[in-house]
Amino acid sequence: MNAQTKLRKKTEKGLHICVGLDTDINKIPVHLRESKNSLLEFNKAIINATANEAVSYKINFAFYESLGIPGMQTLEETISCIPSDVLIIADAKRGDIGNTSKMYAQSVFDYFKCDSVTLHPYMGYESVEPFLEYEDKISFILGLTSNSSAKDFEKQKLESGEFLYQKVISKTSEWNTRNNCGLVFGATNLEELQNNISSFEDMPILLPGVGAQGGSLEDVVATFESNSKSNFLINVSRALIYCDGSENFEQIVKKTITDYNITIKSLLA
Repeated sequence: MNAQTKLRKKTEKGLHICVGLDTDINKIPVHLRESKNSLLEFNKAIINATANEAVSYKINFAFYESLGIPGMQTLEETISCIPSDVLIIADAKRGDIGNTSKMYAQSVFDYFKCDSVTLHPYMGYESVEPFLEYEDKISFILGLTSNSSAKDFEKQKLESGEFLYQKVISKTSEWNTRNNCGLVFGATNLEELQNNISSFEDMPILLPGVGAQGGSLEDVVATFESNSKSNFLINVSRALIYCDGSENFEQIVKKTITDYNITIKSLLA
């Protein structure tokens, strides 16, 4: 099953929550921290609690790369725990050129077997082309991100009168000849989302920023509903996976994502 089919089958069921596995040893429940591989044990519990309710998992590679070889082994084992019908996003934010970009693509798609990846577009088409050659994968290109300093570059106005992030959106649309491009658009930018959603066409949209960063789940869903668009993934990381620190955290996480989905479905009804 290719990435596009995995995503479509989940969104057709009304599932739109992307579970962010930004796993930090200092934030997982205390009773797990002395385990032989506490990060993996925590990830397995989160996956077990959310697999039937998630549209995808977004694994932030930095949290595993920072731990060296053991961390990369945990990354690989975590990926193997995710059901085969659920989209896996490598949140690696790659963006180089030439053979370097080709090797990054091979790492994410051929070795780790992820279904999709996040990419920087600022070195131009050469930086994304090796990823787009994988027609059965999805490349989520950074359009307008959820962080406050996005204004430093992404919100700069060009001579054409458009903002840089708007140029990225239009370029990504041009590059989407194989229907394997998506966009990252921060949920904290509600006004910009409302003003630019028509330019997304049919591309899938990954929306970080709900929860700890202050983005509104209800406002984001309402925006897509009012524009008759359903191809969106709302990433929730800290507000979901660390919502409870007790020995019963798994049950609380399951209830939390279930409640998110109840809210989403009520807004899409």
